[in-house]
Amino acid sequence: MHCLILVFISLLIALSTSAKASDLSYEAYINSDKRIKCLYGYAAEKTGNHAAAIRIFEDCIQRWNDIYSMIWLAQIYETGIGVQRDQAYATALMKRGAELDGAAAYSSLARYHYGKALYQGIGTDMNQAEGLKWLRRAAAEGSMDAQRFLYQIETEIPSRKP
Repeated sequence: MHCLILVFISLLIALSTSAKASDLSYEAYINSDKRIKCLYGYAAEKTGNHAAAIRIFEDCIQRWNDIYSMIWLAQIYETGIGVQRDQAYATALMKRGAELDGAAAYSSLARYHYGKALYQGIGTDMNQAEGLKWLRRAAAEGSMDAQRFLYQIETEIPSRKP
């Protein structure tokens, strides 16, 4: 009986170490030519599989110039979760997304983040006039975040403004 259990355990170990990426793993989506995989990048990131998320987002950007993926990849590099923190690269990704006109509201979200980065000088040289241009555009497109940020700027005490 003990021999049978040992054989069974050995078989399980051999199968688990020789298994490739399962169709249910995020790695299975890295090289997929289906655009839905960009959403799997989000799931991979949220479950801690940062390497797969980064590779999925990078591929979605390369294949489809996907703004959603630009935003998520920018957030990964801005926070430094799973990669070395790189705010300049994060801001460059937001700029790229801000300059595109996507069908969903992702362009406006990228415009908000890029405008805020310019206004505050995060990952780029501070340029408040240019930042306000992007923030106002995002606000006009309905971005509540941009509207709130603009309101905060306009109601600040003048001596505290940069």
